[in-house]
Amino acid sequence: MTLWRVRATVDDRPGYLSVLTASLALRSVNILSVQVHATEAGAVDDFLIDAPDALTEADLLAAVAKGRGRDAWVGRADVRGLVDTQTQLLGVATRLVAEQDELGVALAGLLGGATVSWHPQDCPAGRDFGEGLMRLPDPAGGTLLVRRDEPPFTPAEFARAHALVDLAGAVLRRATSRWQLLLPGGDELTVRRAGLQDAEAVAALYAECSRPSRHGGYPRTGRSAATALRRRLEAPDGMVLIAEAEPEGRVIGMAEIFRDGTEADVALLVAEAYRGRGVGGALLRRAARLAAGDGVEALHAYGRPDNLAMVRTMGRLGRPLHQVLDGPLLSVTADLRPDLGPGPSTEPNPALPGITG
Repeated sequence: MTLWRVRATVDDRPGYLSVLTASLALRSVNILSVQVHATEAGAVDDFLIDAPDALTEADLLAAVAKGRGRDAWVGRADVRGLVDTQTQLLGVATRLVAEQDELGVALAGLLGGATVSWHPQDCPAGRDFGEGLMRLPDPAGGTLLVRRDEPPFTPAEFARAHALVDLAGAVLRRATSRWQLLLPGGDELTVRRAGLQDAEAVAALYAECSRPSRHGGYPRTGRSAATALRRRLEAPDGMVLIAEAEPEGRVIGMAEIFRDGTEADVALLVAEAYRGRGVGGALLRRAARLAAGDGVEALHAYGRPDNLAMVRTMGRLGRPLHQVLDGPLLSVTADLRPDLGPGPSTEPNPALPGITG
Protein backbone atom coordinates (compact mmCIF):
# COMPACT_ATOMS: atom_id res chain seq x y z
CA MET A 1 0.00 0.00 0.00
CA THR A 2 1.13 3.57 -0.76
CA LEU A 3 0.26 6.90 0.90
CA TRP A 4 -1.15 9.65 -1.31
CA ARG A 5 -2.67 13.07 -0.86
CA VAL A 6 -5.69 13.75 -3.03
CA ARG A 7 -7.39 17.13 -3.31
CA ALA A 8 -10.51 17.79 -5.37
CA THR A 9 -13.42 20.19 -5.53
CA VAL A 10 -16.97 18.88 -5.36
CA ASP A 11 -20.32 20.63 -5.38
CA ASP A 12 -21.28 21.63 -1.85
CA ARG A 13 -24.48 19.61 -1.91
CA PRO A 14 -25.70 16.65 0.16
CA GLY A 15 -24.32 13.31 -1.03
CA TYR A 16 -21.59 14.57 -3.32
CA LEU A 17 -18.78 13.71 -0.90
CA SER A 18 -20.11 10.17 -0.53
CA VAL A 19 -20.08 9.74 -4.33
CA LEU A 20 -16.39 10.66 -4.40
CA THR A 21 -15.47 8.38 -1.49
CA ALA A 22 -17.44 5.51 -3.05
CA SER A 23 -15.51 5.90 -6.30
CA LEU A 24 -12.23 5.65 -4.37
CA ALA A 25 -13.49 2.68 -2.35
CA LEU A 26 -14.22 0.75 -5.56
CA ARG A 27 -10.45 0.85 -6.18
CA SER A 28 -9.66 -0.48 -2.67
CA VAL A 29 -8.53 2.95 -1.49
CA ASN A 30 -8.55 3.42 2.29
CA ILE A 31 -9.26 7.01 3.36
CA LEU A 32 -7.19 7.80 6.45
CA SER A 33 -8.26 11.41 6.94
CA VAL A 34 -10.21 14.14 5.20
CA GLN A 35 -10.34 17.91 5.53
CA VAL A 36 -13.03 20.02 3.93
CA HIS A 37 -12.17 23.58 2.83
CA ALA A 38 -15.18 25.74 2.00
CA THR A 39 -14.64 27.97 -1.06
CA GLU A 40 -16.85 29.96 -3.41
CA ALA A 41 -16.32 27.32 -6.10
CA GLY A 42 -17.47 24.48 -3.86
CA ALA A 43 -16.06 22.24 -1.14
CA VAL A 44 -12.39 21.39 -1.55
CA ASP A 45 -11.84 17.93 -0.06
CA ASP A 46 -8.30 17.10 1.00
CA PHE A 47 -7.76 13.34 1.54
CA LEU A 48 -4.88 11.34 2.94
CA ILE A 49 -5.32 7.87 1.46
CA ASP A 50 -3.68 4.46 1.51
CA ALA A 51 -3.92 3.00 -1.99
CA PRO A 52 -2.80 -0.33 -3.51
CA ASP A 53 0.72 -0.16 -4.89
CA ALA A 54 -0.56 -0.93 -8.39
CA LEU A 55 -2.59 2.29 -8.57
CA THR A 56 -0.93 5.16 -10.38
CA GLU A 57 -1.50 8.89 -10.27
CA ALA A 58 -3.55 8.61 -13.46
CA ASP A 59 -5.72 5.89 -11.88
CA LEU A 60 -6.47 8.08 -8.87
CA LEU A 61 -7.27 11.10 -11.04
CA ALA A 62 -9.68 8.95 -13.05
CA ALA A 63 -11.33 7.73 -9.84
CA VAL A 64 -11.80 11.32 -8.67
CA ALA A 65 -13.30 12.33 -12.01
CA LYS A 66 -15.73 9.41 -11.91
CA GLY A 67 -16.71 10.47 -8.40
CA ARG A 68 -17.72 13.92 -9.72
CA GLY A 69 -14.60 15.61 -8.41
CA ARG A 70 -12.94 18.39 -10.42
CA ASP A 71 -9.74 20.42 -10.38
CA ALA A 72 -8.08 17.37 -8.88
CA TRP A 73 -4.52 17.17 -7.61
CA VAL A 74 -2.71 14.00 -6.53
CA GLY A 75 0.70 13.75 -4.85
CA ARG A 76 2.73 11.22 -2.90
CA ALA A 77 2.66 11.52 0.92
CA ASP A 78 4.80 10.15 3.72
CA VAL A 79 4.20 9.05 7.30
CA ARG A 80 4.22 12.69 8.51
CA GLY A 81 0.87 13.04 6.82
CA LEU A 82 -0.59 10.64 9.39
CA VAL A 83 -0.44 13.38 12.03
CA ASP A 84 -3.87 14.97 12.33
CA THR A 85 -4.24 18.66 11.55
CA GLN A 86 -4.89 19.77 15.13
CA THR A 87 -1.77 18.01 16.42
CA GLN A 88 0.25 19.45 13.54
CA LEU A 89 -0.95 22.97 14.34
CA LEU A 90 -0.06 22.56 18.02
CA GLY A 91 3.39 21.31 17.09
CA VAL A 92 4.03 24.23 14.76
CA ALA A 93 2.82 26.71 17.38
CA THR A 94 5.01 25.14 20.07
CA ARG A 95 8.06 25.40 17.85
CA LEU A 96 7.29 29.03 17.07
CA VAL A 97 6.94 29.96 20.74
CA ALA A 98 10.27 28.29 21.53
CA GLU A 99 12.10 29.74 18.51
CA GLN A 100 10.87 33.24 17.69
CA ASP A 101 12.85 33.43 14.42
CA GLU A 102 11.26 30.29 13.00
CA LEU A 103 8.13 31.84 11.48
CA GLY A 104 9.19 31.07 7.91
CA VAL A 105 10.01 27.46 8.76
CA ALA A 106 6.74 27.15 10.70
CA LEU A 107 4.71 28.45 7.75
CA ALA A 108 6.46 26.06 5.38
CA GLY A 109 5.69 23.19 7.74
CA LEU A 110 2.07 24.22 8.12
CA LEU A 111 1.55 24.58 4.36
CA GLY A 112 3.21 21.43 3.10
CA GLY A 113 5.38 21.99 0.04
CA ALA A 114 5.43 25.78 0.38
CA THR A 115 8.49 28.01 0.22
CA VAL A 116 8.76 31.27 2.19
CA SER A 117 10.77 34.37 1.29
CA TRP A 118 10.90 37.89 2.73
CA HIS A 119 10.36 41.28 1.08
CA PRO A 120 11.17 44.60 2.80
CA GLN A 121 8.01 46.45 1.68
CA ASP A 122 5.01 46.52 4.00
CA CYS A 123 2.31 43.95 3.37
CA PRO A 124 -0.84 45.26 1.68
CA ALA A 125 -3.87 45.45 3.92
CA GLY A 126 -6.66 42.91 3.74
CA ARG A 127 -6.78 39.39 2.38
CA ASP A 128 -4.05 38.93 -0.19
CA PHE A 129 -3.61 35.44 -1.59
CA GLY A 130 -4.06 33.57 -4.83
CA GLU A 131 -3.84 29.99 -5.94
CA GLY A 132 -0.06 29.83 -5.61
CA LEU A 133 0.95 32.90 -3.57
CA MET A 134 0.19 34.37 -0.16
CA ARG A 135 1.39 37.72 1.15
CA LEU A 136 1.52 37.88 4.94
CA PRO A 137 2.73 40.68 7.24
CA ASP A 138 5.98 39.87 9.02
CA PRO A 139 5.57 40.93 12.69
CA ALA A 140 9.17 42.20 12.59
CA GLY A 141 8.44 44.31 9.49
CA GLY A 142 8.13 43.66 5.78
CA THR A 143 6.18 40.99 3.93
CA LEU A 144 6.41 37.20 3.87
CA LEU A 145 5.87 35.73 0.40
CA VAL A 146 4.57 32.16 0.60
CA ARG A 147 4.57 30.20 -2.66
CA ARG A 148 3.37 26.72 -3.59
CA ASP A 149 2.91 25.37 -7.08
CA GLU A 150 0.49 22.58 -6.14
CA PRO A 151 -2.07 22.22 -4.75
CA PRO A 152 -3.57 25.73 -4.84
CA PHE A 153 -4.00 27.55 -1.53
CA THR A 154 -7.49 27.58 -0.02
CA PRO A 155 -9.12 30.23 2.20
CA ALA A 156 -8.84 27.85 5.15
CA GLU A 157 -5.07 27.56 4.66
CA PHE A 158 -4.80 31.33 4.38
CA ALA A 159 -6.72 31.72 7.65
CA ARG A 160 -4.40 29.23 9.37
CA ALA A 161 -1.32 31.04 8.07
CA HIS A 162 -2.67 34.39 9.29
CA ALA A 163 -3.39 32.86 12.72
CA LEU A 164 0.21 31.63 12.88
CA VAL A 165 1.47 35.12 11.97
CA ASP A 166 -0.71 36.58 14.73
CA LEU A 167 0.82 34.11 17.19
CA ALA A 168 4.31 35.09 16.04
CA GLY A 169 3.41 38.75 16.61
CA ALA A 170 2.22 38.01 20.13
CA VAL A 171 5.43 36.08 20.87
CA LEU A 172 7.53 38.95 19.51
CA ARG A 173 5.66 41.55 21.57
CA ARG A 174 6.09 39.46 24.69
CA ALA A 175 9.80 39.01 24.04
CA THR A 176 10.37 42.72 23.43
CA SER A 177 8.47 43.67 26.61
CA ARG A 178 10.75 41.59 28.87
CA TRP A 179 14.28 42.51 29.86
CA GLN A 180 16.87 40.58 31.83
CA LEU A 181 18.82 42.31 34.60
CA LEU A 182 21.90 40.93 36.37
CA LEU A 183 22.53 42.48 39.79
CA PRO A 184 26.08 43.05 41.10
CA GLY A 185 25.67 40.11 43.50
CA GLY A 186 24.82 37.75 40.65
CA ASP A 187 21.03 37.63 41.12
CA GLU A 188 19.03 37.55 37.89
CA LEU A 189 15.87 39.61 37.48
CA THR A 190 13.26 39.84 34.77
CA VAL A 191 11.69 43.25 34.17
CA ARG A 192 8.38 43.31 32.31
CA ARG A 193 5.04 45.03 32.08
CA ALA A 194 2.50 43.90 34.66
CA GLY A 195 -1.10 42.88 34.06
CA LEU A 196 -4.12 41.84 36.08
CA GLN A 197 -2.66 38.35 36.40
CA ASP A 198 0.09 39.86 38.58
CA ALA A 199 -2.27 41.47 41.10
CA GLU A 200 -1.69 38.86 43.81
CA ALA A 201 2.11 38.99 43.48
CA VAL A 202 2.11 42.80 43.54
CA ALA A 203 -0.16 42.80 46.61
CA ALA A 204 2.39 40.54 48.33
CA LEU A 205 5.10 43.14 47.58
CA TYR A 206 2.92 45.87 49.12
CA ALA A 207 2.42 43.78 52.24
CA GLU A 208 6.14 43.02 52.50
CA CYS A 209 7.23 46.66 52.38
CA SER A 210 6.99 48.92 55.40
CA ARG A 211 4.41 51.73 55.37
CA PRO A 212 6.98 54.52 54.88
CA SER A 213 8.11 52.72 51.74
CA ARG A 214 4.65 52.95 50.22
CA HIS A 215 4.86 56.61 49.39
CA GLY A 216 3.68 58.17 46.15
CA GLY A 217 0.08 57.02 46.56
CA TYR A 218 0.69 53.31 47.17
CA PRO A 219 -2.38 51.80 48.85
CA ARG A 220 -2.45 50.08 52.18
CA THR A 221 -3.45 46.44 52.41
CA GLY A 222 -7.07 45.27 52.63
CA ARG A 223 -10.06 44.76 50.37
CA SER A 224 -10.20 48.38 49.21
CA ALA A 225 -6.48 48.24 48.44
CA ALA A 226 -6.99 45.12 46.29
CA THR A 227 -9.68 46.90 44.28
CA ALA A 228 -7.47 49.98 43.89
CA LEU A 229 -4.56 47.80 42.81
CA ARG A 230 -6.56 46.14 40.04
CA ARG A 231 -7.65 49.54 38.77
CA ARG A 232 -4.04 50.69 38.66
CA LEU A 233 -2.94 47.63 36.74
CA GLU A 234 -5.52 48.19 34.01
CA ALA A 235 -5.57 52.00 33.98
CA PRO A 236 -5.57 53.21 30.33
CA ASP A 237 -3.27 56.16 31.16
CA GLY A 238 -0.92 54.15 33.35
CA MET A 239 1.89 51.66 33.03
CA VAL A 240 3.24 49.25 35.63
CA LEU A 241 6.62 47.54 35.36
CA ILE A 242 7.62 44.78 37.74
CA ALA A 243 10.92 43.11 38.53
CA GLU A 244 10.80 39.38 39.23
CA ALA A 245 13.54 37.41 40.97
CA GLU A 246 14.64 34.31 39.07
CA PRO A 247 13.95 31.45 39.15
CA GLU A 248 11.01 31.65 41.59
CA GLY A 249 9.36 34.59 39.85
CA ARG A 250 8.67 36.57 43.03
CA VAL A 251 7.92 40.26 42.44
CA ILE A 252 10.60 42.26 44.27
CA GLY A 253 10.15 45.69 42.72
CA MET A 254 7.80 47.79 40.66
CA ALA A 255 7.53 51.14 38.93
CA GLU A 256 4.22 52.83 38.17
CA ILE A 257 3.72 55.68 35.74
CA PHE A 258 0.50 57.70 35.68
CA ARG A 259 0.24 59.93 32.65
CA ASP A 260 -1.56 63.25 32.24
CA GLY A 261 -0.94 64.66 28.79
CA THR A 262 2.78 65.25 28.27
CA GLU A 263 3.52 64.89 31.98
CA ALA A 264 3.58 61.80 34.17
CA ASP A 265 4.09 60.82 37.81
CA VAL A 266 6.30 57.89 38.72
CA ALA A 267 6.31 55.81 41.92
CA LEU A 268 8.84 53.14 42.85
CA LEU A 269 8.62 50.28 45.31
CA VAL A 270 11.42 47.80 46.01
CA ALA A 271 11.47 44.94 48.53
CA GLU A 272 13.69 45.82 51.48
CA ALA A 273 16.09 42.92 50.84
CA TYR A 274 16.84 44.31 47.36
CA ARG A 275 17.26 47.99 48.14
CA GLY A 276 20.54 49.66 47.34
CA ARG A 277 21.30 47.10 44.60
CA GLY A 278 20.19 49.05 41.55
CA VAL A 279 16.69 47.58 41.18
CA GLY A 280 14.89 50.90 41.55
CA GLY A 281 17.23 52.63 39.12
CA ALA A 282 16.82 49.89 36.52
CA LEU A 283 13.03 50.04 36.78
CA LEU A 284 13.04 53.83 36.58
CA ARG A 285 15.32 53.96 33.52
CA ARG A 286 13.17 51.46 31.63
CA ALA A 287 9.94 53.22 32.64
CA ALA A 288 11.33 56.63 31.68
CA ARG A 289 12.47 55.33 28.31
CA LEU A 290 9.04 53.86 27.57
CA ALA A 291 7.30 57.03 28.74
CA ALA A 292 9.55 59.27 26.62
CA GLY A 293 8.88 57.07 23.61
CA ASP A 294 5.16 57.60 24.25
CA GLY A 295 5.48 61.40 24.24
CA VAL A 296 5.98 62.16 27.94
CA GLU A 297 8.17 65.25 28.42
CA ALA A 298 8.21 65.70 32.21
CA LEU A 299 8.46 62.88 34.73
CA HIS A 300 7.65 63.74 38.37
CA ALA A 301 8.59 61.77 41.51
CA TYR A 302 7.39 62.70 45.01
CA GLY A 303 8.65 61.89 48.47
CA ARG A 304 9.72 63.20 51.83
CA PRO A 305 12.38 65.92 51.93
CA ASP A 306 14.85 63.51 53.54
CA ASN A 307 14.40 60.89 50.77
CA LEU A 308 17.85 61.29 49.26
CA ALA A 309 17.59 57.89 47.58
CA MET A 310 14.76 59.16 45.40
CA VAL A 311 16.79 62.20 44.36
CA ARG A 312 19.85 60.08 43.55
CA THR A 313 17.75 57.59 41.57
CA MET A 314 16.13 60.33 39.49
CA GLY A 315 19.57 61.89 38.95
CA ARG A 316 20.86 58.65 37.43
CA LEU A 317 18.46 59.15 34.51
CA GLY A 318 21.03 61.61 33.17
CA ARG A 319 18.32 64.18 32.42
CA PRO A 320 17.97 67.80 33.62
CA LEU A 321 16.32 67.78 37.06
CA HIS A 322 14.19 70.33 38.87
CA GLN A 323 13.37 70.07 42.60
CA VAL A 324 10.52 71.83 44.44
CA LEU A 325 9.89 71.63 48.17
CA ASP A 326 6.25 72.22 49.12
CA GLY A 327 5.93 71.83 52.88
CA PRO A 328 6.44 68.15 53.75
CA LEU A 329 6.53 67.06 50.09
CA LEU A 330 9.53 67.13 47.78
CA SER A 331 8.94 66.83 44.04
CA VAL A 332 11.74 65.98 41.63
CA THR A 333 11.10 66.39 37.90
CA ALA A 334 13.19 64.91 35.10
CA ASP A 335 12.98 66.64 31.73
CA LEU A 336 12.61 63.89 29.12
CA ARG A 337 12.41 66.09 26.04
CA PRO A 338 14.79 64.62 23.45
CA ASP A 339 16.09 67.98 22.24
CA LEU A 340 17.68 68.72 25.62
CA GLY A 341 21.14 67.45 26.37
CA PRO A 342 21.79 65.12 29.31
CA GLY A 343 22.94 66.31 32.68
CA PRO A 344 21.22 66.88 36.04
CA SER A 345 20.15 70.35 37.08
CA THR A 346 18.32 71.81 40.08
CA GLU A 347 17.40 75.11 38.44
CA PRO A 348 13.72 75.89 37.75
CA ASN A 349 12.75 75.25 34.17
CA PRO A 350 9.88 77.56 33.15
CA ALA A 351 9.48 75.78 29.81
CA LEU A 352 7.94 72.76 31.57
CA PRO A 353 4.25 73.34 32.36
CA GLY A 354 3.05 72.90 35.90
CA ILE A 355 6.47 73.36 37.55
CA THR A 356 7.05 76.35 39.81
CA GLY A 357 9.91 77.49 41.97
